[in-house]
Amino acid sequence: MEIEEEALDAIRELINIGVGRAAGMLNEMTGCTIRLRVPTIRVVTIDELEGADEIRATGTLATVALTFEGPLCGLSALAFPPESAAALVMLLSGEPAESPELDALRIETLKEVGNIVINSVMGSIANILEHHLSYSLPRYLDLSVLTLARTANPRCPEDRVILADTRFTIEDREIEGSILLILEVGSLEALLDAIREMTP
Repeated sequence: MEIEEEALDAIRELINIGVGRAAGMLNEMTGCTIRLRVPTIRVVTIDELEGADEIRATGTLATVALTFEGPLCGLSALAFPPESAAALVMLLSGEPAESPELDALRIETLKEVGNIVINSVMGSIANILEHHLSYSLPRYLDLSVLTLARTANPRCPEDRVILADTRFTIEDREIEGSILLILEVGSLEALLDAIREMTP
């Protein structure tokens, strides 16, 4: 399925609006200067994820995921390489790397950040659809993005995955992550139709 460059730009803009809103909320919560940006996005099938080296598709990542239903159905996730996840938690919690409390904080901190970022991004997308989306509670998982995508809907490898390369900048330190939207068949078409309707 070919997607026009204009549609990809519109999806990127929707995600950037969402992460901008999330950065503002995280700034208020933590008192840190946090900037979020999404320099690139791609749309691939689940089977094509294996070649997506930029998100370490087959390596274990610290992942926060939730499912959503409505005019779009699927799963949304925020995934970090282990070293990025550890750095993010240390920066936000103020705990040193050798702190015995760091492991206890890790999951809850990442779930909170993931919940804020994912809900902000999905809210931005829901606004263009002019429909409400229903969400599950966020789950924390240590697994590869490929495994996550294949377990989201194992019967349909043709489901589409929107990969949004994400950069957190916290107190001048950059942390890498990825936002993933795994859309069931038909959901990407619904999103593209909504984008086309709003495009003059």
